[in-house]
Order: sequence, then C-alpha cells, then structure tokens
Amino acid sequence: MSADGVQAQIHVGDRFTQVVVDDLTRTQLAMYAGASGDYHPFHHDDVFARAKGYPGVFAHGMLTMGLTGKLLTDVFGDGALVRYAADFTATVWPGDTLTATATVDTIEVLSQHDRRAHLRIETLDQDHRVVLRGSATVRLHVGDGEG
Repeated sequence: MSADGVQAQIHVGDRFTQVVVDDLTRTQLAMYAGASGDYHPFHHDDVFARAKGYPGVFAHGMLTMGLTGKLLTDVFGDGALVRYAADFTATVWPGDTLTATATVDTIEVLSQHDRRAHLRIETLDQDHRVVLRGSATVRLHVGDGEG
C-alpha cells in the first residue's frame, strides 16, 4: 500500500513495524562515518574501542536514528516528517538486526487539510533490547474529499 493509502486510513493505536537493518555491517558503519563526517575511532577502530573498555566498534547513535527514520519515510512518505527526537538506550553492534515500531498516540486536526499524527517510536535489536526510544510527528496527507 502506498504512503497515501496508509495515511488515509490511520487511527490512534495503529502500529507500524519494519526491520530497518538486517545484520549491520562494519562497511555500513564506515559509510555512515563518511556521510556524516563523524570519524570517532569508537566506530571504526577495534583496538581503540577495546582500550576504552568496549568489546569492539559500535554504531553511531545517529546511524541508529537514521535507520529508524526509514520506517517513518517508508510508511508516511517523503516530506511527511515534521519532528523527530530520540534517546539512545543501548549500544548497537555490528551484526545486529534492528526492528523499529511506530505507534500512533494521537491525531491532531489543525485544519480541514492539515492533520498530524504524533507517534511513539521504539527500536529493538534481535535480542529484544530497546536500543532507541523516541517520538515523531508526521503530516498526514488529506486529499480533496477526504476527511
């Protein structure tokens, strides 16, 4: 179903779940470092990470947030995201599989053609540890003749 189709039928309590990364790779960490400019050695240097007490390199928090954001754009469409905030609650490691869930908490009607859904977001790893908890607001498409 298209994002417009989902939005036309959205209700409080609806949940949308998606695997946002399956088996996170070190290559993905390096690619994100290049895209973001965040070259902190925690994310690419095992020797450094181990010297600081970690078992090895780990994902950037903002990579986890970006991957989770994929759920929002896949479900609600490009340009729908109005606000997005998150707390990183556990470390994400190479090899992790992350599943994000967005739950509709409220729908706000600002005008006849402007509705917003306020979402609660949670991303879990393959061991069901919460690695991200957050919230978002998305603009819902309201076409002609739709309420």
